[in-house]
Order: sequence, then C-alpha cells, then structure tokens
Amino acid sequence: MDLDLGRDEMIVVGASLGMLHWFAEEFPPGSVVLIEEPEIIRRRGVDTAVAALPVVSRLVAADYQTGLDVDALLAREPGLATARLVMPGLEYAVRSAARLAVRLGLPGAGPEAADVFSDKHRMRQLADRAGLANPAYELVDCPERAVAFADRFGGRCVLKPTRRSGSLGVQLITDSDDIGPAWAATADPEKPVEAADQLPTEVLVEQTLVGPEYSVELLVTDGEVCFGNVTDKRVLPGRRPVETGHTVPSALPPAARAELVAVATRLAAAAGFRTGVLHSEWIVADGVPTLVECAARLPGDMIAALLSVAYECSFIEAYLRTLRGERPRLPARPSGAAAVEFLLPPPGTVAAVDGLRDARRVPGVLDVQLDVAVGDRVGEVTSSVRRSGHVLAWGADPAGATDAAGAAAGKLRFSVG
Repeated sequence: MDLDLGRDEMIVVGASLGMLHWFAEEFPPGSVVLIEEPEIIRRRGVDTAVAALPVVSRLVAADYQTGLDVDALLAREPGLATARLVMPGLEYAVRSAARLAVRLGLPGAGPEAADVFSDKHRMRQLADRAGLANPAYELVDCPERAVAFADRFGGRCVLKPTRRSGSLGVQLITDSDDIGPAWAATADPEKPVEAADQLPTEVLVEQTLVGPEYSVELLVTDGEVCFGNVTDKRVLPGRRPVETGHTVPSALPPAARAELVAVATRLAAAAGFRTGVLHSEWIVADGVPTLVECAARLPGDMIAALLSVAYECSFIEAYLRTLRGERPRLPARPSGAAAVEFLLPPPGTVAAVDGLRDARRVPGVLDVQLDVAVGDRVGEVTSSVRRSGHVLAWGADPAGATDAAGAAAGKLRFSVG
C-alpha cells in the first residue's frame, strides 16, 4: 500500500492493536501518531505494545471517549497539525476523531453524524425523521418501564446499551418477567478493555424484529456514495445475538441488494455523513429493510478483509484514501465471494484443540486463527470479544464461500473440561 505518508502524517485515535500491526507492515516508520486514553494505556500496556511497532512515532495520552478538548490537545501537541488524515481506531473514538479532523481541516464523518451514530437512541430518532423503517423503541431508566414496553408486544423486546459495540449488553427478551434479572447486564454491561471506565451509556428497549439480517458497507466521499456492498449475517440463536459469521457479497437477488444499499444511502444523507465508511445493520422484517444500528467507522468482524477478497481490492486502503480527500475507484461488482465463520467452543477450560491441519486443507480456506490455547478458560459467548477465533474462506459465489468456511470450522474440535 503506497499512501506516501511522511512522519506524523496519520493520526489514529484509539488503539486497535491488530490494525496497528498491519499498518506496521504497510507504512513507513514514524508515520502514525496514536492517541489513547491514559487509563487504557496503563490497563492494556499500550506503551509497551507500540514500542515494538516502528510505524508509531509516538503515543499521545488524551481523554477522548467522554469528549476530546481539541484545542487543548493541539496546544500541548502542536505537531499534530501536520497530519494528512485522521481515523478512529475503534468505536469509542468516532466522535473525537471527527472533531479533530474538522479542526485540522481534514475529511471525516463530520461531528454531527459521528454523534448520531455513536448513540443508538439518537440514531433511532434520526431514522424516524428520515422516514426509514424503525422498530418501536423507548429510552428507559428502570426495569419497570422496560417491562411495560415489552408487555405491549407480548412480553418480547430487545434490551441494548446506547453506547457499546460488539453486541455487548444486547439481549433478546422473550418474557417480560426476565427483564428484572437481565437488567444489570444491559444497564451496566461488562467493560471492554478498550473502553474508559466512565464511558456513559443508557438503556434502549426496542420491539423485537424477526427476519434475516444483513449489513451494508458504504464508502462515502464528500457526501457521495462511491461504493456499496451488502453482507449476509449469521447470529447466535437465543438471548445473545452475537454474530457467528458473515458472507460477502450477500446471496440476495440484485434488486434486494439494491434496496438495502438505497436505504443505507438515505440514512447517510439524513445524518449529513461526509467522508469515510458507514456500516449499518438491517433486518428484513415482513419484506421491509428495518434499521438495527449503524457505525461511522470501518466494520469489524473481518468484514473489511472479506470485502478485499471478494472485490479483489484493498478496502482499507480505499478508506484511508477517502480520508486523504481522494476519490478511490473500487470494483462495482465482486469477482467472487468470501466468508468468515467464528469459532465458538462450549464454556470450560480448553484441554485440547484438534483438527487444525484438516481445517486448513479444506478447499477455499485462506486463514484459520485460534484465539485460545490449551489451559485457557472459555466463557459463555455474550459478545464478539468472547469468540475463540475464526475461519476465513473464498468461494466462486456466496454459497461456496459460506460452505467452505463452515466445513473448515466443523473440522476443529475443542475439548473442554
């Protein structure tokens, strides 16, 4: 990847260590400045981790997750003014990265759009104003109000934190009697390692949607959509709807894919989204694409890699070029398909993992990654960070890619005790 980056010309707000390792292979030494929360630097040992990455010129400690004082930061770090692009490294950095980009005169999502897509309640209100299909919803401050809402829909509802990602705290409730015992897991969800302790959140209760799930990835340059893709999603059944796999592109007919891209484009326009990637999630309920949620950042869950494989391009490079003010060209159609299947062993202590060689030999498999080892404790999968690895596969079409990833995942056998 040749972005012609000089020293300190790229600012990353929020440490995605996996992405920084990838940048270290692609960019010149000293080209990236990393901004991270002081408490997260201490908690994750970020200073030690980036010291081994020559691509990072320096680590700047700054509170950004609860509101970044951009002027104070630039007064303390005037060298940041030479940056040519700013990107959020994770969900909790979207708002501050947008503000820093504006202050430096660089492309970005825009503060207003970043605010909307960082708060699930504000996103719902925007979708209502834009006339997009939305489930019924309510911001609630106690379990009793959530129960009253659920009882309007036969006791069923969705509880979700307004400011968390990766399915943290999201629960599908089928009986309103379960809301009381379940309340704390949403109102005070487990703290992800990349989130500040004081990151606020509220509780949103929503009408349960039933139907197949998809995501839409838009690449937007100065308010104009220059690329759109629809991804098939697979999620766990039951209370915790954590993603178990994705396929790019969707196997939907062209007209259905075009409809999903169209509603996602309307959402972007309604928010005044300027430049970057918009990753929205939808359920087609009774034939109508209905909004689930949306993030103003690169998609997680390997979707960027799937896009790169299926469209034979570097999706992340295209994203970074948009943040440089360029208008990159991406293929209008995929040349094949790609799928990821996440590994979900049962809870317990890992005693053995068998079948790795067989999994890698499945035709179409590109990568098998294990995130647990013998002796590790595996818990219930309550969010995306609780998964135990993945299989990435290619195929000539969506069915072929999905089958290859599923077949390889099926070769892996986790013995737990």
